[in-house]
Amino acid sequence: MSAHNEEAPELIEDQLIEDQIMAAAPTVLVAGADAAGQRLDQWLAAQLGPDMSRSRVQMLIRQGAVMIDGRPVDETKRKMTPGESVSVAMPEPEPASPRGENIALDVLYEDDALIVVNKPAGLVVHPGAGNWTGTLVNALVHHCGASLSGIGGVRRPGIVHRLDKETSGVMVVAKTDRAHKALSEAFADHGRTGDLERAYLALVWGIPQRPTGTVDAPLGRAADRVRRAVVPEGRDDARHAVTHFAVQERFGENQREFATASLVECRLETGRTHQIRVHMAHVGHPVIGDPDYGQAFRTKANRLPEPLKSQVKAFSRQALHAWLLAFRHPDTHLTMRFEAPMPEDMEELVGGFRDL
Repeated sequence: MSAHNEEAPELIEDQLIEDQIMAAAPTVLVAGADAAGQRLDQWLAAQLGPDMSRSRVQMLIRQGAVMIDGRPVDETKRKMTPGESVSVAMPEPEPASPRGENIALDVLYEDDALIVVNKPAGLVVHPGAGNWTGTLVNALVHHCGASLSGIGGVRRPGIVHRLDKETSGVMVVAKTDRAHKALSEAFADHGRTGDLERAYLALVWGIPQRPTGTVDAPLGRAADRVRRAVVPEGRDDARHAVTHFAVQERFGENQREFATASLVECRLETGRTHQIRVHMAHVGHPVIGDPDYGQAFRTKANRLPEPLKSQVKAFSRQALHAWLLAFRHPDTHLTMRFEAPMPEDMEELVGGFRDL
């Protein structure tokens, strides 16, 4: 087993921690004259009060939760300068264990080791800031009972990969420690050394110049610390990210009156948060309906005929669907393949563009 695979579960947990930090509202502090020459961790611990130990402050710094004058900093011993603005994003405390909730699940497959579901758009995967209940994890705890207890940690039992809240499609969840370890390693490796295959369908604005392409651009925090963005490779928070895409259908390419669009299949070589959405926007083809990365293209809907114009304006989420998931079963070692058709709302939207 490679060192990369041995670290896989930890890498996934680190990504979850980073997402939670980014969602937290920051506390902003300004260094006074007495801060001159003090270590960042010492000064910050004193400013945050007796309930915040220096070791906890050091952990927040290393996790990327601290910024000075808008730039991330990860050096605990960094010397302070009067007038510097320090922002700290402290994650909200999580409940010890999610409660089971009777939420309907579209189960594609289930055995003693794992469960495969077709997640609907609008369902958050695991509890977190602002979504402590009503998540896929709450539904799984109710459905699977004690078999999920503690697998991969009580806060996110069984979770080895995620989909954004408004992204639909196939997900696998582990029900044993053995399955969790094997699947976590496979997802962290993204199929480079095993039988993992993931494919997404995205309805995007415009028609790429080439039928296939690769976006190789590192991702990091956007200026608002909530979204992601393509960032310079050398930046502290830059993470290697590669997306391969292939155009499946072109809409409106033989006319000039209306806006064009494409149905694109995307395959991930890495698995960063919002990766497909950021990468497709970066190459000028944002996912239709994306509220975070497609805002600049919202007026494109005005260049469509009715009723398609109204359809696009009423579509309140990104048109992104995880249609294919294949992996090696951790116990039988057989390759399993699952497909989920596009949900009705996305299928209707694609149908509208086919009529252009």
